[in-house]
Amino acid sequence: MRQTVPGEISKYGEGFVKGLAIDAVIFGFNNDQLKILIIEHGDTNLFALPGGYIYEKEDLNDAAKRILASKTGLSDIFLEQFHVFGDYNRNNIDTIKIIMQGQGIAPDPEHWILGRFFSVGYYALVDFTKAIPTTDALSDSCTWYDIHDLPPLILDHKSIVDKALSVLRENLDKKIGFNLLPETFTMATLKNLYETILGEPLLRSNFQRKILSLDILERAEDSVKYAHKAPFMYRFKNT
Repeated sequence: MRQTVPGEISKYGEGFVKGLAIDAVIFGFNNDQLKILIIEHGDTNLFALPGGYIYEKEDLNDAAKRILASKTGLSDIFLEQFHVFGDYNRNNIDTIKIIMQGQGIAPDPEHWILGRFFSVGYYALVDFTKAIPTTDALSDSCTWYDIHDLPPLILDHKSIVDKALSVLRENLDKKIGFNLLPETFTMATLKNLYETILGEPLLRSNFQRKILSLDILERAEDSVKYAHKAPFMYRFKNT
């Protein structure tokens, strides 16, 4: 289950924190496209967010980093906990049994992964052209999907995506673009990032005035000068 080798999971879940899991919404951006990484559980035709369990002797944030690295090949990127999902009816036992069978695990009614689970939601931001989506023995695919064209997701994973996108939009001004843009960029490029994530056009003059007032950018030195006026290049401040 949840991208963990079946042989590591006994009926009683020794070595894992019981009743707690991680689900990661991994946003990828490039060329004005916003995507989310989705896995397909092996032999089930069921789609889900990448996720995993936490080892008993592992920090929660370290578990999230491990899960993200295993799916993208990336480390040292923006990763943030955004919500805990704990509705009583969030798990569907029939769905979990199908996933277990696809992974070669007998759906014993006493099995710990059929119990109630809380899920800690994390979202990550990457340039999807730099990531290496990675499948494993438990998944048939690990693929980027456009934010507006996601496959049907299991359990409450669509709600997790919606919440992550809402939090992402609320936090756009907190140097979110640091992991999604090149080291230097134009104001127009940054505006395109905002418009793609917000899903709406922005007035250029108002956007530039707002961004400069946040004091999160500094102007990069011009490496080439032309007779005509070239757009200024910016980068995020190291603060």
